[in-house]
Amino acid sequence: MEDGVCPIGQTLAVDRVMCMTDPIADMLTRIRNANAIGRKKVDVPFSKIKKGILEVLKREGFIEKFEEVEGRVSRRRRKKRGKVLRVFLKYGENGEFVINQIRRESKCGRRVYRSVKEIKKVLNGYGIGIYSTPKGILSDRECRLQKVGGEYLCSVF
Repeated sequence: MEDGVCPIGQTLAVDRVMCMTDPIADMLTRIRNANAIGRKKVDVPFSKIKKGILEVLKREGFIEKFEEVEGRVSRRRRKKRGKVLRVFLKYGENGEFVINQIRRESKCGRRVYRSVKEIKKVLNGYGIGIYSTPKGILSDRECRLQKVGGEYLCSVF
């Protein structure tokens, strides 16, 4: 780490360095925190795997929508601009949470892989598991239909 640049190349502020070791966990934490305080939208840095996870969340009805925009992720990153995924969170008619819990399952220090036979329903079908498979990012239901296993990224209910 020389001259305020980490190996990944993400800087937090002037003279401060932030190396993100798990960008998926960062995205899930941003969604969890924004959901907890009732925000309508949250911005996360762009990546293809994050976009795939958000597509699954939209298909399964846990978020309203998401879009790719140009901009910055936080106010602290004044000079760092690029693609951002803007996530529009979903709430019930009376303001109740649609996402009650969102949890990272496969972590940097402990990867979790499941075959199609080992994929179970989350909370008896009220929640979803999100998997990274050879056929793309899929929900647990889609994995069972396509008969494919993969890395268990996160669970949402």
